[in-house]
Amino acid sequence: MSSLLREIEADVLERLGPAVADLTIERAVLGLFFVGVKLSNDVAGMCATPLKAVPQAVCCPSSAQAMPAPGKVRGRPVRQALEDLYRGGPLRRALAIATLNALVETVWRKLGSPDGILAREGDALAALRVDPHHHVVLVGAFPPYMREFIREERSFHVLELDASVLKPEELPFFVPASQAADTVPHAHALVVTGTTLINDTLDGLLDLARPGTEIAVIGPTVPLLPGPFARRGVRVMGGVRVTEPDTLLDCLAEGGSGYHVFGKSAQRVTLRVEQRTPPCLTHSGFCPRFH
Repeated sequence: MSSLLREIEADVLERLGPAVADLTIERAVLGLFFVGVKLSNDVAGMCATPLKAVPQAVCCPSSAQAMPAPGKVRGRPVRQALEDLYRGGPLRRALAIATLNALVETVWRKLGSPDGILAREGDALAALRVDPHHHVVLVGAFPPYMREFIREERSFHVLELDASVLKPEELPFFVPASQAADTVPHAHALVVTGTTLINDTLDGLLDLARPGTEIAVIGPTVPLLPGPFARRGVRVMGGVRVTEPDTLLDCLAEGGSGYHVFGKSAQRVTLRVEQRTPPCLTHSGFCPRFH
């Protein structure tokens, strides 16, 4: 079970206090590309849909086992929904992470951005500080990054479960995900997809990185709560904040992808830890100072 998810959950619940007990799920959509959840406080969160992680969902009986209780999600207490962070299949966990991200967004609206963190809109690649001669390891296929790295003739590898998602010109950089232990320790920069939170591999990947590695965790699945990530050496977090919950969920229900929601009903946000050890992120408690 992910210790990172447990720490994020504990951090969020501590910050929001007793009010969480009254929160329920008002609406949930499991779309083709993203899972979206709107809470009873009119705040929403999202997560990538892990379709490839549910190969058994090919007929009604097996699909019923994979899905998170269709018809019974509306009105579910948030605390109950969060239990699926640590049990059940990938779709159940994705729904729970989307719920967690809605709580993180609630923290942002209540307390603002934490001290020691640089927040800006846009993609996370620009926030990485990597020298041209440094070796980059991508965990997950990031087409825009790969295109740029190939154009720049940068040294990089792509750890990926499925080589078929890579184009012919990208295949020379492919490394099977099973070789992570031999690949990650050699990275000067490590860029990890947030979907590793769904398949419970992120903690192990972060443990493999050598000290001083420039680490980024990116994608709509990533909870934008920097403390637990920073304590594990992550310098950059790239995620999503939902700005128009109902518009987002309507779009996801109609098969909407990132092209249809980013910059419209949701915005990409990048956080960068400006210090190696920000005072409010290095202890087991919580930083009371927000701006």
